[in-house]
Amino acid sequence: MTDARRALGSDALASRRALMASLGALALVPLVGCGRKTPRAQSLPPDATVLALGDSLTSGVGASADTAYPAVLARLTGWKVVNGGISGDTSGDALARLPGLLQKHKPALVIVSIGGNDFLRRQSATATRSNIRQICADAQASGAQVLLVAVPELTMLAAVGRLSDHAMYEEIAGELKVPLHSKGWSGVLGQERLRADQIHANAAGYEEFTQGLVLTLKDTGLLAR
Repeated sequence: MTDARRALGSDALASRRALMASLGALALVPLVGCGRKTPRAQSLPPDATVLALGDSLTSGVGASADTAYPAVLARLTGWKVVNGGISGDTSGDALARLPGLLQKHKPALVIVSIGGNDFLRRQSATATRSNIRQICADAQASGAQVLLVAVPELTMLAAVGRLSDHAMYEEIAGELKVPLHSKGWSGVLGQERLRADQIHANAAGYEEFTQGLVLTLKDTGLLAR
């Protein structure tokens, strides 16, 4: 009986030790998960300067200057939004222009929406990804916060209005821990009533894009609710 009691005692002690080890491991799980989350952004003041960097979708081709998304965003937020969009720009062009824009305007936030012309011209996806990543990194280095806007991927389905975001945008946002506005352009350009042509929004499209962008800005904390 003594030996049996000793065996039972040893088994109980081993079980308690295993249980404590398991609880300790579980306690570490939330800490690991939190380390991978994107930090919540800092809210911008009402008079903040924001740089909207991009191509024709930012400059407002397909509508008037006062219905381009940067102008709509300025009205909805009260921010001073600089329209840094140039029609035809690639990610390389935007990267080259960025230092001068940062120095001139000193924005608190840079909204990056670029890459569509790279896709249309079949440029290297690796180079495009590198350029966009560098744009975000350079903007962060200047002291600005960054919001990355996903651009639709060029596929056969795009010809019939079935658009989806290129995967590189989510990857870049995850790597740099910056917020991402997804399905904005894909959602607008996939609807004929919101397009001026196959690759540009009309005034209603830019309005709808900006309304969605504002929701993302609020969700990430960049814009106070």
